[in-house]
Amino acid sequence: MLEATPLTEGWILRHEGEALPARVPGCVHTDLLAAGLIPDPFLGRDETEVAWVGQREWTYERELPETSAHERTDLVFDGLDTAARITLDGQLLGRVRNMHRSHRFDVTGATGLLAVRFASAYTEAEAVRERLGERPAAYAEPYQYIRKMACSFGWDWGPTLVTAGIWRPVRLDRWSTARISRVRPLVTVEQGTGVVELRVDVERTRVEARLAVEARVGGRAARAEVDGTSGVVRLRIPDVELWWPRDYGEQPLYGTELTLVHGDEVLDTWHRRIGFRNVGLDRRPDAHGTGFTLVVNGERLFARGVNWIPDDVFPSRVTRERYRERLGQAAAAGVDLVRVWGGGIYESEDFYDACDELGLMVWQDFPFACAAYPEEQPLRGEVEAEARENVVRLMPHPSLVLWNGNNENLWGFRDWGWERRLAGDSWGEGYYLGLLPRVVAELDPTRPYTAGSPWSGSWAHHPNDPAHGTHHSWEVWNREDYADYRLNVPRFVAEFGWQAPPAYATLRRALPGEELAADSPGMLHHQKADDGNGKLERGLVRHFASPEGDFDRWHYLTQVNQARAVAAGIEHWRSHWPVCAGTVVWQLNDCWPVTSWSAVDGDGREKPLYHELRRLYADRLLTLRAGAGGLVLAAVNQAAEEWTGTVTLRRMTVEGAVVGAASMRLAARARAVADIEVPGELGPAGPKEFLVADTWGSPRSSEVESGGEVRALYFPAPDREIPYPRPEFDVSVAPGAVTVTARTLVRDLLLQADRLDPAARADRGLVTLLPGERVTIGVRGWKTPDEAAARAALYCVEPA
Repeated sequence: MLEATPLTEGWILRHEGEALPARVPGCVHTDLLAAGLIPDPFLGRDETEVAWVGQREWTYERELPETSAHERTDLVFDGLDTAARITLDGQLLGRVRNMHRSHRFDVTGATGLLAVRFASAYTEAEAVRERLGERPAAYAEPYQYIRKMACSFGWDWGPTLVTAGIWRPVRLDRWSTARISRVRPLVTVEQGTGVVELRVDVERTRVEARLAVEARVGGRAARAEVDGTSGVVRLRIPDVELWWPRDYGEQPLYGTELTLVHGDEVLDTWHRRIGFRNVGLDRRPDAHGTGFTLVVNGERLFARGVNWIPDDVFPSRVTRERYRERLGQAAAAGVDLVRVWGGGIYESEDFYDACDELGLMVWQDFPFACAAYPEEQPLRGEVEAEARENVVRLMPHPSLVLWNGNNENLWGFRDWGWERRLAGDSWGEGYYLGLLPRVVAELDPTRPYTAGSPWSGSWAHHPNDPAHGTHHSWEVWNREDYADYRLNVPRFVAEFGWQAPPAYATLRRALPGEELAADSPGMLHHQKADDGNGKLERGLVRHFASPEGDFDRWHYLTQVNQARAVAAGIEHWRSHWPVCAGTVVWQLNDCWPVTSWSAVDGDGREKPLYHELRRLYADRLLTLRAGAGGLVLAAVNQAAEEWTGTVTLRRMTVEGAVVGAASMRLAARARAVADIEVPGELGPAGPKEFLVADTWGSPRSSEVESGGEVRALYFPAPDREIPYPRPEFDVSVAPGAVTVTARTLVRDLLLQADRLDPAARADRGLVTLLPGERVTIGVRGWKTPDEAAARAALYCVEPA
C-alpha cells in the first residue's frame, strides 16, 4: 500500500548566511513576519518597506528521512512558488518554474540535505522577457513571463508583494509494484441514471504485474483490468439524486472510491466526492445577438455571480475554515456562481469542496489576465502541463460548470493597442483558441469551454460586444454615471462594479494613528486604482453634495454610492431575463485592506454592498424603471413557484404625504419576469416626489416592520436635487438589537456596527424608512449596548 508521509516540519529558511524557522506550506514573507524581521506590509505604507523580499534568492532546507523497504520513493511538491532549483545532498533533482502545478522526483534510496533554492521571480521573468521579447500588458510588472499568480505583482486593488516559497504541501510517497498516477471521472446523467466513467492511469515499477482497479459509487461496484498503464471502470447508478445550484435543489454528493489491486494486495486508493448533473452553455444566435446562458440539468439559469480573487496576497494563509466563511458569505448573499478570476490561482480543494456543498457554481479561469503572453518555450510546455494537471484535478467537483481561457486578453489585443505593438509576435491566442480548448475537449468533455471573458464567440464581432457572449462593463465606472448601466442589455455581464472604502474598523487597524481623510497618505497608499479617488469623487458629486473635509460622511456616502451603482446594474439586467442571462459583480472579496470594488473587505467585514446583494440576488426582486410609455414595474421571479399577490403603489412626497395610490395584481411565472405598467398619474411630479411599490404575497407575512415583503423605490432625481427633510428617528437598544423608528423619511439608513466594537457585525445594510416605519437591526459581537453609541453609529442621507 502506498505510504504518504507529510514533510511539513523541520524546515529552515536561509538567506545570506542567516537561518530561521520556516513554515511549510508557507512563503518567505510569512516566515519573515513570524520572525519579526519585516513589518506587516498590510499596515500603513509598509508594503514599500518589504519590496526587497521579492528581489532576493531564498533557500528552504531540511533533512530527508531515510527511505523504507518500498521499491520506490517519490518526493512530491504540490506547489512551489515559483522558479526553484531542488537538490538532495548537493545533487540536482530538478528545476521548476511554475507555481500552478505539482512536481514529483524519484528519490529512491537517497537521503541527506534537501534544499529548494528559489530565484527571484523578477530574475526569472526578466530572463524570459530577454529571450522571447517584449509583450504589452496592463501593468508594468513582468507577470506575463512567468507562470505565477499574476496579482502578486500588484493590481488595481492589490499590493506588490512578490512571493517565493513552498506554498502547498510536500510529502514522500513510498510505494511498490504500481501507484495511481491520475484519475479522470467523467460524470453524466442519462434519463435519471447516473453514469460514472473512471479513466485511470498508473505508474509501475513492475511491468509484468497483473493489475486491476475496483470502484464503488452509490452502493454500486465495478472492476476492470489495467491494460499496461491505463484502465477504465464504468458504473451506472439508477435513480440518482441530482446536484443542483443553490435555490434550484439540493446538493447530494456521492463518495467515490477507486482501489488499485495486484491480486489480493491493495496498492493504492483514490477517494473523492462527485455530484451528478449535466451542464451546458447555450450560445445560439437569436434576434438579440449571441446568447450566453448556463444550463444545468436542462434548467436555464440567470447566473447571480461574483468575481473571486485570491483571499490573501499570501494564499498559503487561506485555511479551509476561511474558504468556508468567505464562500458562506457569498451563498448567504444569494450568490449562485463564483468566477475564479484569471489573475489569481487554481484554488485548493477546500475551495471547490465548499462550493460543492453550498451549491455555488464555479466558473474557472485559466490563469491569464490583462497581458499578451508569449507562446514559445519555456512557457508553452508549462502552460500545457499545468492545464492538463488542473483540469484533471478539478474534474470531480460538480460545482465546476465552466472553463474560461483568459481574462480580458482577447479584448486587450483588439482595443488596447497590442496588435500594432506585437507586430506579429505571439500573444496567447494560440492558448485560448487552440491549446486550452483542445485540452478541455480531450480530458473533460462534460463541461463547456469559452475562450475568454469578455468574448463574443468569434472575431466576427468585437470581443466585448454586449450583444454577443460575455461583456465587461467598465466604461461606466471609469467615465460615466452609474445610471448609464440602464442604457443597454448585454447578454451576460461578467464584470462590472464600483469602488468604496473598507469598513471603518478595517481602516483603523490598517492605518494606525493616521488622521483619516480621503486623501491622507495611508488612504492613498491603500487605493491602487488609476485615478481611483478621482473616479470616486466624480461618481459621488453626480448624486450628492461633496462632503468636503468630513471623512465620516465621505466614507458613508461612497459606500452608499457603491451599493446604489451595483443595484442600478443588477436590477436593470435581471429585469431583462432571458436576454441577459447573468451578472458577475466585481468583486466579492479582497486580499488586503484596500479601497476597492469588493463587497467583503480585506478583514472579512461586509460593506453595505454585501447586504444590498442579498436583496438584489434574492429569488424575488421588484424594480421600477423608465420605459418608452412611462414607468414599468418589473417583478423578477427566479423561484420555482409562480409569484402571485398584490402590488401596492404609492406616490409620495418627501414630507411623507401620499398623493396617489393604486393596487394591482401581481402574477409572475416561475423563473420569469413580469412587467406591470405603472398608471401615468402615479409618476412622480418632480424631485419632491417618489414612488413606492410593495408586494404582499399569499399568504401575507404576519410581522413586517417596514414595507412589503418585497419593496422597490423610484426617485426621479439625484439626491443633491431632492429637498429631503431633516431626518428624524427614535433609537432603542436591546441585547443583540438596535431598533430605529422613523418620524420622517429616512433614506439609506446604515448602522456601522464596527464603530460600536471592531468585533460587532450588523445583519443588514442600507434601509429606507417611510414615516412611521421601524426596523430592527440584529447586532452580534457588541458587548455593551448603549443607545447613545448606537445613534452615533447610524448614518443616513441628509439634505444637501
